[in-house]
Amino acid sequence: MNATKFLSVGIVLITFGLFYSCSDSKNKSQDSSIEAPPNIILLMGDDHGWDEVGYNGHPFVKTPVLDEMAANGLRFDRFYSGHPSCSPTRGSFMTGRHPNRYGTFSPNWSIRPEEISIAHILGNAGYACAHYGKWHLGPVKKDSPTSPGAMGFDEWLSHDNFFEINPTLSRNGEIPEIIEGEGSKIVIDETIQFIQKATNNEQPFFVVVWFGSPHEPYSGLPEDLALYENLPDSLNEQKVRLTSNETGKSVERPLRDVLQERYAEITAMDREIGSLRDFLKKNKLKDNTVVLYCGDNGTPASAARTGMTLREQKGSLYEGGIRVPGVMEWPAGIKKPTVTQGVSVTSDLLPTLAELTGQELSNRPLDGISLVPFFNNPDQIREEPAFFWKFQPGNVFDESSEPYIVLQSQEGTTPLAKMMAGKYTRTFRNLKYESISEIDFGGERTIMENKYKLVVEGKTPNELGFELYDIEKDPGEKINLADEHPDIVNKMNSQLHEWQQSVLTSLTGADYK
Repeated sequence: MNATKFLSVGIVLITFGLFYSCSDSKNKSQDSSIEAPPNIILLMGDDHGWDEVGYNGHPFVKTPVLDEMAANGLRFDRFYSGHPSCSPTRGSFMTGRHPNRYGTFSPNWSIRPEEISIAHILGNAGYACAHYGKWHLGPVKKDSPTSPGAMGFDEWLSHDNFFEINPTLSRNGEIPEIIEGEGSKIVIDETIQFIQKATNNEQPFFVVVWFGSPHEPYSGLPEDLALYENLPDSLNEQKVRLTSNETGKSVERPLRDVLQERYAEITAMDREIGSLRDFLKKNKLKDNTVVLYCGDNGTPASAARTGMTLREQKGSLYEGGIRVPGVMEWPAGIKKPTVTQGVSVTSDLLPTLAELTGQELSNRPLDGISLVPFFNNPDQIREEPAFFWKFQPGNVFDESSEPYIVLQSQEGTTPLAKMMAGKYTRTFRNLKYESISEIDFGGERTIMENKYKLVVEGKTPNELGFELYDIEKDPGEKINLADEHPDIVNKMNSQLHEWQQSVLTSLTGADYK
């Protein structure tokens, strides 16, 4: 898909002077005074919450590579997933927009083909673009209008959903094949090969790696499992439900055994990120390569509360559901170790990368902001609120709703370990939405400033529940200040409702006209 027709043509002068001609970007600059465009690698863990890294004080998890990145680069202490579940967050990651604008409400809901992705933008600027790992925004098959290829990637080795050891992956939309090995190593090896090819072709590269880890069902390598063989025996007193690797069905297992496998997956993923960093350093690519790692939502129920300090978990708009690890390295642009408390969201990645590469944004509504002002400035705060919303499609869609995308193209092809709706694959959907009524504004939603966070419970429009937290002082969200500050509640709720109106207008397809 050609994104040119969606985009305004132009180049903007940006903070670091990384401005260059799109038409010349595939060749080395003839003017040594003009900096080369940065290479970009975006990494994301699957179900990896804020607590589960060494640098945030987890009592058991070993993440030496991420710890080093946090110590040497830019550490986003308040980095948030765009949604408390996987598919919607991935859509925000790609588009800079809240997923409700294009109907990706939860897993099983695809992105819309008309969306402009960061791969469209960077590919149009001459970048070689690749995706590896979990896709989850629609089927990865060749004829899918929402595949990685349709969303702007030149190459992909991907799965419709999550994957484990010896995964089944589709290469460039072809028939899926079993690839032997540990999942994180497979996608990083592919990344390195792609970078080598792009470098040989004198192209800047953009690679998105969405790991299958540490999503359940868990399976760790022996050497990684051994690192966690001394977890407290008391953890076996608690049982959790998760998917069986053997049957794909739900089973109950001792928490200690589950955590041993989960932590082993996190450590394996961390090690492969280290392999990638070593490769970049060895090949003198590290200085001008932006490397970002984040999670896609908070820690799931299968990991219980071990080591967690935040409220709730995956699926919730409280901190435990949307606050995730966020670290970035770019030695050429991030000159010193920096920790920022400024609010940052996965939807911020597209406008950030557009600024770094000198690309103009379309005139469609965006929910993200550029994070460039956060680089090297620990005191920078977010200038406008961040919004989160768990839309309730059951209130507005029924069996008579018209499909937005031809149903046959929404059927997944890569088999799952987990049985869903009676089959071992993922079927996606997206429905047309043509009008807006007051009932559409329901569902749990949140507006967050640097200091305050307002949580609105998903009741009827006339029966709302409000919770206000001083998130700077109370990250555990224990003290509801709503009754003490009705003026703040009213102001933030008004901003939230206005934003929801914009989102629903986008959902009708108005942005595509």
